[in-house]
Amino acid sequence: MEFERLLSLVGAEPVFETALLLAGNVNPNIVRLQLTRWTNSGRVYQLRRGLYAIAPPYQKVKPHPFLIANRIQRASYVSGQSALAFYGLIPDTVHVTLSVTAGRPEHRETPLGVFEYQHVKRELLRGYRMMDLSQTQPSQQAMIATPEKALLDLVYLQPGGDSLEYLRELRLQNLERLDLDELRRQVETFNTPKLRRAVEAIIGLAHSDIQEYETL
Repeated sequence: MEFERLLSLVGAEPVFETALLLAGNVNPNIVRLQLTRWTNSGRVYQLRRGLYAIAPPYQKVKPHPFLIANRIQRASYVSGQSALAFYGLIPDTVHVTLSVTAGRPEHRETPLGVFEYQHVKRELLRGYRMMDLSQTQPSQQAMIATPEKALLDLVYLQPGGDSLEYLRELRLQNLERLDLDELRRQVETFNTPKLRRAVEAIIGLAHSDIQEYETL
């Protein structure tokens, strides 16, 4: 297979899997060998075994980190600080894309970013939705925790995450965007005193944030 043929097959797909290239009577060993050569020459990025992206200047679409995170571990969704920054609830730029999974924890460094996966019990794998990543053209989609679930996941996984000191260190902002009733409903899924304490503290911060906004 020539590289031009690969570009034609991939088209505008942000990432692709080896299976895309195995249609027809193509020898899979030859395809894997060519992918290895293209990766070594810098024309293709390997993100995990069997998952690739076209490298600049050949790529037609730059893959969003959230889409890559979903594809590296299928049973996962973006959460924690990454999701909170996406929603504008914290001011920090997050350089590691954080995800939650019922699978094994993982830290993966790729040419397109660093991806961290934290494990939770399968029954906690909820409170997320498919969202358009509107800053990408053409639009890409990824599974992202709701604002409320992203905050609860973060507190749950962070030692001492329920302390008022830690919550203040997050520099939470725009808390009027949180659905406080939904936050209370979701905390029952975790059923831990730690999360209940955290929610009460977050609600207190949200009320203070709203009162401060209204006095401006």
